[in-house]
Amino acid sequence: MKLHSRGVLYWRIFTAIAIASSVVAVSMAIGILGYHYIAGFEWIDALLNAAMILTGMGPVGTLTNDWAKLFASGYALFSGLILVAANGIILAPVFHLVLHRFHADEDDIRRPARRPAGSKSGE
Repeated sequence: MKLHSRGVLYWRIFTAIAIASSVVAVSMAIGILGYHYIAGFEWIDALLNAAMILTGMGPVGTLTNDWAKLFASGYALFSGLILVAANGIILAPVFHLVLHRFHADEDDIRRPARRPAGSKSGE
């Protein structure tokens, strides 16, 4: 089993970071909209609270109604899962390479596989 070139690894890492960033951006948007429309925070305060919850730091503003408290509870649980998922997405290409190295022969490690002409870089 031939190992891919470093360019393929870098492309996979870049793609993983882009996917994880998109997941985090959508999660931030959900938090911002929830804190703005449900908790009644101004946009900048909603951004701050969403970012603080998503990074695991904790809420900043005071929640005044029960719906806001329910949203914040659900968003905090959701944010914990997103944190784990984003880390998994980013680390997946590295773990994939490590698993391939365990199963590769020494000759395969010294000479990375070359992509056939016309193939995509991520394959």
